[in-house]
Parts: sequence; C-alpha cells; structure tokens
Amino acid sequence: MPAHYIWLVFAIIAETVGTSALKASDQFTRFWPSVLVVIAYGISFYAMTFALKVMPVGIVYAIWSGLGIVLLGFAGWLIFGQKLDAPAVIGMGLILGGVVVINLFSNATPH
Repeated sequence: MPAHYIWLVFAIIAETVGTSALKASDQFTRFWPSVLVVIAYGISFYAMTFALKVMPVGIVYAIWSGLGIVLLGFAGWLIFGQKLDAPAVIGMGLILGGVVVINLFSNATPH
C-alpha cells in the first residue's frame, strides 16, 4: 500500500477516535475525553497532510469523511448503543460504494 494511503488510513482512525471522544466529552465538560478530542484531531489533520502531498484535497476529504462516517456509525452502535435503521445502513453502504469507486476507477487518485 502506498505511503499516502497509510497516512490517510491513520488520519481516518484518529478522526474516528476524536469524534467518539467528542461524544464522550459531554460538550467538553469531561476533561480527559476533551483532551483526547484535541489530540486525536491534531494527529488526524497532521497525518492527512501527507496524503495531500500526493492526492487532490477533494478526494482526500471524500475518503476521510466518508470512511469516518461509516466507522463512527459502527462506533456509535458498538460503544454508545446507538441504533441504526435500515435507511442509515443503506446510506452508509452507498458512501462505502462511493469510496470504492473513487479508489478503483478515478484517475484523480494515484494508485
């Protein structure tokens, strides 16, 4: 896997951790989850800069946000007991499909 994709995956994981911590921070009223939000987002944006050296910003953001949505839906279900109805699951499936199409067929992403 090319290095820019490894950095992008790392950025997506850090963003997922940061947003999960944002939920756990209770509007920044809990100290440690709030600290984790800032650190995780900092790591995420830093890691994303390495992907941006090679990939267009729109593509990086589409992959980062799309996979982040899907991972956060799963994390919300697993960690916070949030329910996902069929339209939400279908929508997330379409997002994943879009990410796959970008990665497999777009000439905008270096393979």
